Amino acid sequence: MKTLDIYEELKGNAYPGRGIIIGKSADSKHAVTAYFIMGRSVNSRNRVFTETADGIKTEAADPSKLSDPHLIIYSPVRVLGNKTIVTNGDQTDTIYELMDKQQTFEQSLRTREYEDDAPNYTPRISGIMHVGDGQYNYAMSILKSADGNPDSVERFTFSYSTPIAGFGHFIHTYMGDGNPLPSFEGEPKKIAIPNDIDEFTNGLWNALNEDNKVSLFVRFIDIETGKAVSKIVNKYTK
Repeated sequence: MKTLDIYEELKGNAYPGRGIIIGKSADSKHAVTAYFIMGRSVNSRNRVFTETADGIKTEAADPSKLSDPHLIIYSPVRVLGNKTIVTNGDQTDTIYELMDKQQTFEQSLRTREYEDDAPNYTPRISGIMHVGDGQYNYAMSILKSADGNPDSVERFTFSYSTPIAGFGHFIHTYMGDGNPLPSFEGEPKKIAIPNDIDEFTNGLWNALNEDNKVSLFVRFIDIETGKAVSKIVNKYTK
């Protein structure tokens, strides 16, 4: 698979929607993830990422402008033991709760499907990172309608058991702007991952469409120690 320049990939798509990146730093020392949200409406743009005890949550930047919290207020990132869960919706909690009961990532997502936002039927995208005992692996999932047909749910899981240094994968909700919004197609895109969290954060934020970008989260986890460093960028302030 061709390796894409993630910055050029984002610059070439005014509305990829929400996106998850997971990979391994070029020096092989860090498990890397990034999650961003975008918005076209006042309701979806009116958000910030806020740190929580085990990850982040979305909150309304201006509570008076929040017209519908459904689908936009959730915890994108949560940590369960040596597992970091990253998703674009409240399935973060589903994965957390069911994996805590010894179900697998894939099993837990079988209880969910795409979002109920007709006519878009936005895909639910999810990722899981395992970092422990000096080892690292990850998986990504997408739950989507069959080419916009709500009567058929399609479920895809992609597992990366031996990640290669300097590379990662990028999955997002929409192929581009449109009405209805066209769902992501294919497998996660292979991209290059740098060593520096500031370089990666700034590069991603600057590449996202200026009008539509809302918030970005980036985390580097030391594979040997499990210690995590995170960055949050919000376009709006609370």
